[in-house]
Amino acid sequence: MTSEEIDAPDPSRKASFLIRQLPYIVALALALFGVAYTNFSGQQLNFFWEFMSVAMAFVCVATGWSGAEDRQAKTRLLWMQAAHWATILVTMNLVLLPGFQQLMPVPATGLVLMMLLALGTFLAGINLLSLQICFLGLAMAVSIPAMTLLKQASLLLVLIGVAVAGLAVAFWPRGRGNSA
Repeated sequence: MTSEEIDAPDPSRKASFLIRQLPYIVALALALFGVAYTNFSGQQLNFFWEFMSVAMAFVCVATGWSGAEDRQAKTRLLWMQAAHWATILVTMNLVLLPGFQQLMPVPATGLVLMMLLALGTFLAGINLLSLQICFLGLAMAVSIPAMTLLKQASLLLVLIGVAVAGLAVAFWPRGRGNSA
C-alpha cells in the first residue's frame, strides 16, 4: 500500500458517518427553521415546537438504545425519556396559556418555546452521556440570540442601503440642460 492509499478517506466511511449524524442534523435544521420563521414572521409555531419535542424524544431514545444492555435498561431509558420530554411539553403548554400570553409578545413566545426545547435537549444529552445531543441543545440555544442579531443586522443593512440610495439620488449629477 502506498501512503496515498492509506491517507485517502474512504467514501463509504464518510457516508456512514453522515447517515449516523443525520437525525441530529435534521433536528438542528428544523430547530433553526423554527427560530428563523418565528423571529422573522412574528407568528407563533406552537404545534411545531411540540412536534419538535416529541421528535427529540425519539432521537434521544434512539441514541441511548444501543447503550442499554438489557431489557430493564431499555425500559428505564424509555420511562426516563418519556418523563423528561413530557415535562418539557407540559412546560411549553404552560407558556401557551392565555394568562401567560398576555404578558409576552408573539415573537417572544416562540423564542421561549425554542429555549425550552434547547434546555430539554441539552439536559437529555447530559442524562444520556451523549455529546451529540448536548451539542444539539447548545446549538439550539446559541441559535436564538444569533437569529435575533441577524434580524437586527439585516434591518441595519436595509437602513444603510436606503440611506445610500437616498444620498445617491440627492447628489446624483443632473444634466446641465436646465441652467440659464
